[in-house]
Order: sequence, then C-alpha cells, then structure tokens
Amino acid sequence: MKNVKLFFHKLTNWEYWPYQVVYFPVYFQYLFFAARAKSFFFFNAANPSIKNGGFFMESKKEIYDLIPQKYYPKTILIPQATPTNEIVSKISDSHIQFPVIAKPDVGLRGTAVKKLYNEKDIESYASKAKFNFLIQDTIPYDKEIGLFYVKLPNSKHGTITGIVEKEFLIVTGNGQNTIREILNTDPRYQFQIKALEKEYGAQIDKILPLNESINLVPYGNHCRGTKFIDASIKITPKMITTFNAICSEIEGFYYGRMDIMFSNYEDLENGKNFQIVEINGAISEPTHIYDPKHSIIFGWKELLKHYNYLYQISIQNNHKGHPYLSFKEGISEFKKHNNYYNTILDF
Repeated sequence: MKNVKLFFHKLTNWEYWPYQVVYFPVYFQYLFFAARAKSFFFFNAANPSIKNGGFFMESKKEIYDLIPQKYYPKTILIPQATPTNEIVSKISDSHIQFPVIAKPDVGLRGTAVKKLYNEKDIESYASKAKFNFLIQDTIPYDKEIGLFYVKLPNSKHGTITGIVEKEFLIVTGNGQNTIREILNTDPRYQFQIKALEKEYGAQIDKILPLNESINLVPYGNHCRGTKFIDASIKITPKMITTFNAICSEIEGFYYGRMDIMFSNYEDLENGKNFQIVEINGAISEPTHIYDPKHSIIFGWKELLKHYNYLYQISIQNNHKGHPYLSFKEGISEFKKHNNYYNTILDF
C-alpha cells in the first residue's frame, strides 16, 4: 500500500518526474539551436574556462581554481587510490578541520557526497571511491541557496535569473517515535529511507528525544530529499550589483548556478558572510522551478528561457574566438561521461 501511495505521489507531483519528461520541449529547442549554431555541442563555448562549458566531465577542483579563495571553503584534491595516511596528512597540512565534506571531483547530482567525522570515515570513503575526490572544510553557515547567474559576453553586466532556497532533510523528535517512523510521515522523506538505511544503519530505528533535531542529509540536493523553494523574490538590484562584481573575478564564467551557503540575505546582498559550495556550468538547472507550488508549465517556460540564454552566450563567445566541440570530440566526451556515470553509481 505504501508503495502505491508513493507511486501516485510521484505521478501527481511533477518535481519527481523523470528528467526525460520534464525536458521534453527543451529537446526540440536544443535541436533548433544546434542547427543554427551548426554544432551539436555549441554549449562548450558558454563558459570558456570550464571544461565542456560545464556540461559534462568538468572538474570541480579546476572550477574552484578559477574562484578567488576568499569565496569558497578550503579544498584539496585526492587522487583515486591515495593511501589513508597520506589523505589525513594532506588534511592536516591544509588546516582543514573535521568534520569534512567529501565529494567526487566530477560530480553527479549529489551522488557520493558525504560528511566525514574522523580518520575511520576517511578510510571507508577512500576504499570505495573509484574516482578522484575532494575534501573540504565544512562551511560554517546554515542557509543554502542556488543562485542562477547569466551574462551575455557582449554586455557590461549580467543578472540573477532565479534563487532557490534549500530546506534540508531535518527531522525533529517527539520522544516517542523512531527516526524511521518520523520519516514515514512525509512522502519526500519516504523516498530517501533506503539510502538512509545504507548510511545510518540501525540508527534510524532509534527514538529521537523530544525537540531534538537531526540533519540527515547536510547538503542541499533534491535527489537526496532536500525541498526546493523559489526565493527569486529576494533578488534585488543591490544583490545583482554585488554578484556582477563577484562573477567578474571568476575567469570565463557567464552561465550557471552558484550553490551558496550564507548567514542572512542582508549580508549576502553586501557580499559578506557567505561561501560558494560549487559552481555548475552549462548543465545547470534553474532549480527554483522545482518548488512544489509551481506548475510544469512554469517549469517549461523557465527551462526554455534559460536554454535560450545558454545559446545566446555560446554564440557570442564563439564569435569572440572560443570554439565549439567538434562532433567527434563531443561524442568522445559523452562516452566518458556514461562510463563515469556507471562508476560513480556503484559507490
């Protein structure tokens, strides 16, 4: 019965629909743009300093290296098969403190992102990771948003096209029910129980004390149970000015979503007390569309609008001398992506 209810919840809430369905009208727009650009991989020129424009197989570490250090947490790259003692030594030398965040250098919708509390956790993560990964300081702010930024290369200034707030998978105890029982009261959380069983084991069957809260997934990913809330109303002229200045310091960045943790909107507006979790390039979604209050029609309009921006930016950068990927190169990169996809899903 529970599975049937979850099926109908997915069916009647389009935020859970397969991306092939959500993106259906975008495919036709994309083919039209590809024909006009005479390149199926025109998006490569969207962000010239990021591999493949940030559409696939881009290194997060290489993107961090484009960002001034003051804007993101201390981060180190750990090559696959690095011994645990070397990892711990690198963490110490970099003055990164436990708990740390570990995540693949080439990401995939939040897969294999973990919070690690000690050397034992490091050893466990490294033993399973068949990929290069990053270790980061935990960001000291508790609010997270995705801020979508676009700038036409021929324009002096860009703009913010949307902000999504992220409501983490946090449960609060009543002193009577187990964590599992609390999770079962919300379909959004029910979808995550299998993954949480794998991560927390028997802990999810413990009773959570009255008013005690626990953040079961401390990173804002929709696939991991985070609720997305459209906060575009928070965009102000001052915030746009601030992020035009910030993004001007990031070489070759014209299109994408910046995931940001911050203290409050007033400080963010003034460029204070925030850190960039990561920057997503040409593959970025305007994730404010996944607010449950929005219709699929709203989602389609926003997707089409943003892919139009992607096309316009790519064309202008191409005219400035930034090449598109050839069809052969693009197919090769796509095959690498598929192989990597299968590897990371095995984590």
